[in-house]
Amino acid sequence: MDFIKDTTEYIFISSEPQPSDVIFLPGGSDPALPERAAELYKAGYAPLLLASGKYGKQLGHFKGPTRKADVYGADYETEADFYRAVLKSNGVPEHAIICEDQAEFTYQNAEFSKILLDKQGIKVRAAILVCKAFHARRAYTYYKNAFPDAEISVVPVPGKDITKEEWYKTNAGRRRVAGELKRLGEQLESLAVTDELRIQN
Repeated sequence: MDFIKDTTEYIFISSEPQPSDVIFLPGGSDPALPERAAELYKAGYAPLLLASGKYGKQLGHFKGPTRKADVYGADYETEADFYRAVLKSNGVPEHAIICEDQAEFTYQNAEFSKILLDKQGIKVRAAILVCKAFHARRAYTYYKNAFPDAEISVVPVPGKDITKEEWYKTNAGRRRVAGELKRLGEQLESLAVTDELRIQN
């Protein structure tokens, strides 16, 4: 067993973007994600983008952009507000952007996005998920749980200088990937409970 190879293949998933109904953006503070999503929108991959995120529950407020504050500014109430501004600055029209501004962690990003789209009568058959590379497996797991009938393409963006090729070479990279594995294991029970409640209701 090649632990590094197996872990890399499991965590760092990616796929070619496909024509979709929506581009999902789970919350964060790195403008690289909405910048990549804007590229996909302008290339014609999807007519809508859904940016989800309030701010980290433990922090209690939006900490500001991790990069390019000089380009986009730093005064935003939520992650979704920040993503909206970056999308618009990169050529995405207001009418193509949907914002969900209550989610405080990734599982809520997915679930609250589902609730919002259902309320608007938007059926998702295919979607593109733009997320940090090291976050790809967990983000995909949650969005697929929320949208089980949708085909979801995962388009990763390098985050915190942690890449598929180099993650295991630094303490920060190993710590981040280990954290993803740990959270996936801890949260599997919650996913099972949610599915059970869906069936009952």
